[in-house]
Amino acid sequence: MSRAGTATAGKTKSKSGSAPASRYERGARSYVMSRIRGKDTSIEVMVRRYLFARGLRFRKNDRRYPGHPDVVLPKWHTVVFVNGCFWHMHEGCSKHTMPKSNVEFWTAKLTRNRERDARQHRQLAEMGWRVIVVWECELGKRTREARLERLYGQIVADSGRREDRTS
Repeated sequence: MSRAGTATAGKTKSKSGSAPASRYERGARSYVMSRIRGKDTSIEVMVRRYLFARGLRFRKNDRRYPGHPDVVLPKWHTVVFVNGCFWHMHEGCSKHTMPKSNVEFWTAKLTRNRERDARQHRQLAEMGWRVIVVWECELGKRTREARLERLYGQIVADSGRREDRTS
């Protein structure tokens, strides 16, 4: 299976013939990385379906707010970010490992992502929004239901409703 832009079936050997060089043919890695989506990922859709089924109504990826939160719940004055562990450097998570090649590039990129996330969360908190982060690893089969129930509880907690804060 060696069409342009697809991964090879097995690992290729380096020119010396000793160790595997890469799991992708030349140019295929760029194609694969370009297909990683920034919104409507499977974990985002899972979270949104759960919240909708529980009766919550929301906006998705609202560009009016810093960071374009994945879920915006105006009634509860809450925003939810559904983060991938690799791209947002989830501390202590097995899904976040620093790539072995081009370490300087990846360290700088992922550190910038983490700093940007912190800045955007701070801005949202200053605007009066409650910020909740759901990590990809928390949505694994074993822990999914418990995390989604906890998320619902966090959203509908007493202090979040706009009406409650004004009276």
